[in-house]
Amino acid sequence: MRNILILGAGRSASSLIHYLITHADQQEWRVTVADRELGNAQALVHEGPEVSQAVALDATDAAARAALIARHDLVISMLPAFMHMDVLKDCLRLHKHVITPSYVPDALWAMDAELKAAGLIVLNEMGLDPGIDHMSAMRILDRVRKEGGRMEAFESYCGGLVAPESDDNPWGYKFSWNPRNVILAGQGGSAKYIRDGITKYIPYHKLFQQTVRISVPGTGDFDGYSNRDSLKYRSHYGLDVIPTLQRGTLRKVSYCEAWDAFVQLGCTDDGFAMELDENATWTDYLNAFLPHDATRSTHANLAHYLGLEPKGEAMAKLDWLGLFGDGRIGVSGRSPAATLQHLLEQKWKLGEDDKDLVVMWHRFRYTVEGMHQEIHASLSVTGQDRVHTAMARTVGLPIAMACKLVLNGHIHEHGVLLPLKAHIYDPILDELEKHGVVFEEADVEV
Repeated sequence: MRNILILGAGRSASSLIHYLITHADQQEWRVTVADRELGNAQALVHEGPEVSQAVALDATDAAARAALIARHDLVISMLPAFMHMDVLKDCLRLHKHVITPSYVPDALWAMDAELKAAGLIVLNEMGLDPGIDHMSAMRILDRVRKEGGRMEAFESYCGGLVAPESDDNPWGYKFSWNPRNVILAGQGGSAKYIRDGITKYIPYHKLFQQTVRISVPGTGDFDGYSNRDSLKYRSHYGLDVIPTLQRGTLRKVSYCEAWDAFVQLGCTDDGFAMELDENATWTDYLNAFLPHDATRSTHANLAHYLGLEPKGEAMAKLDWLGLFGDGRIGVSGRSPAATLQHLLEQKWKLGEDDKDLVVMWHRFRYTVEGMHQEIHASLSVTGQDRVHTAMARTVGLPIAMACKLVLNGHIHEHGVLLPLKAHIYDPILDELEKHGVVFEEADVEV
C-alpha cells in the first residue's frame, strides 16, 4: 500500500478526496485526510472507510504535523499558501514527495538543489489557476511550435464564479473557494505583464480600474483584471521574446468597479485591527474610512468621495450588502479586510441548491510562414452542488491524477516542478476530459 496524506479538508478538497478513495483499491492507496476540524475530514471520507481515514490535526503543531507526515509516502498540502513552507521543510527532512495547488514561493526555489539531491518530487501549481491553465496552454503552445509557429501574443484569464441559474445577487459572485483569498486578491506587489513589447505595472490601488472585456463563447461577457506577475511565465512557457503576455482573473461585468470602492476606501487592508466593537453598525464601518462630512449621509458622502454615480451600479452593489443600514457588525478587533470578509461570507454564501461556475479563456496569436493565425480556447465547468463544486473539481482532480503519475514512477525529474511538460500534462488533460473538463478550441480570423 502507498499512503497518501491530504492536509486540509476545505472547500476545494471534495473532488480530490472522492477521486483518491474511488481509485484506492486499484492503485493500492490508503488515504488519510487531516483537518483542524475533524468533522470536515470525516464528512469527506465517509464513502471509503476501508481505504481512508479522517484525523484531527492542527497543522501549526510542528511535532504533530511531522509525526503524521512521517507515516505517509506522498503529501498533498491543501492548506493556506502561507503554511506550505513548513510542510515542505518537513517533507524534505522526512523524505516525502509533495503536491500543492499553489504558486511556488521564492523560498522553495532556494530548496530545489536539496530536493533534487534527495530524489524528491515537489509538484506545484497543480490545481486550476495555477494548474489547468498551465497544462492547457502548454499543450497548444507546444503544438504551435511543432508547426513552426512564432508566438506574438498569449493571454489567459480564469475565474471562479456563480452559475447563471444560481446568480441571484447584483455582484454576480458567491464564494466557492477560500474567502480570504478573494478579499486580499491582487495584494502583495504590482501586477506585471507585457503588451506590444512594453512592460506594464499596475499597482494594487489601480488594479480593479484597469480591466478588459473578455467574451467567452457560450458563457458570456466578463471583466478581466491582471493577476500577479505574468512576466515570470515567459521563461516557464518558453516565450522569452513574446511581445504580449498577460494572465488575469475573470469577474462578472461591473464587479470590479464596485470592488474598487473597497480598495480605495481601505476596506481590504489586513495590516491593523479596527477599534470598532461588535455592536457597531456597517455604517460605522464605512464612516471609519470616509472624510468627515456632517452635511451628507454616509451613502452620499461615499459616492461624492469616490466619484461614483449615487444611483449607479457600483453604489447599488454596496447598498445590497447592507453597508448603509444599521445592521450590527457582530465581530470586533479584526482588520478591515477580515471585518469585510465576515459580512461577505454571509452575503456571498453558496445556498443549499446553488451551483458555481469555473470559466477559463486563452488567446494565442502567432505567425506561420508569415501568415497570422489566432486560436481561442475556452473552458466552462458547472458544479454539482455547494460541496462538489466546479472549483473543487478543477482544483482537486488534476492533483489526484498527478498522484498516479508520481506514485507510479511516471515523473522522472526531481526537485521543484510545474506541470509544463507533455508527460505530465497530456495524461492529466486526457483524463480530465473524461470527467467533463473539456476545452473548446476555435480558429479566429485575424
